[in-house]
Amino acid sequence: MDVRDSNGTLLASGDTVSVIKDLKVKGSSTVIKRGTVFKNIRVDEDDDEHVECRNDKIKGLMLKTCFLKKA
Repeated sequence: MDVRDSNGTLLASGDTVSVIKDLKVKGSSTVIKRGTVFKNIRVDEDDDEHVECRNDKIKGLMLKTCFLKKA
């Protein structure tokens, strides 16, 4: 499956992406601000709509690709 960001750029595991919109994290009081950079993302081969990201505060964060752009 091809995993693409909000601009249509192809994403692969290990890429660096940034968030294009402020996002509230479900189940937490944390907000991910626009422009936050995530390095070494992991692309889920079963689901082309989500990627796994790691943050200092939240581990195992799944983000939709429509809110990401390749950095």
